[in-house]
Amino acid sequence: MAIIKVEDNNFKETIAQDGLVLVDFWAPWCGPCKMIAPVLEEMSSQLGDRLTIAKMNVDDNPETPGAYGVMSIPTLKLFKNGVEVSTTVGFKPLQDMMAWVEPQLS
Repeated sequence: MAIIKVEDNNFKETIAQDGLVLVDFWAPWCGPCKMIAPVLEEMSSQLGDRLTIAKMNVDDNPETPGAYGVMSIPTLKLFKNGVEVSTTVGFKPLQDMMAWVEPQLS
């Protein structure tokens, strides 16, 4: 499944879908955000339709990050059926990201 772009105006409907949604709050000028992008691509290819990955540019969409307490980037939040279930901040390698997501997949 491809990584989708999410904005303030479609955020709530994106996280409300059935299953697990990972939202990456990022910005183009953020070094660790650039580093985590290929990790998310690999997760998308490995997990397929078991996980939806969405990216939100915090510079273009200030409303949602503020509402969800995003203080630094990258912040990654997991939502299950519309409910926030976990948050991690900063770059993590693929193995650590998979270990963070996999318990929520069941």
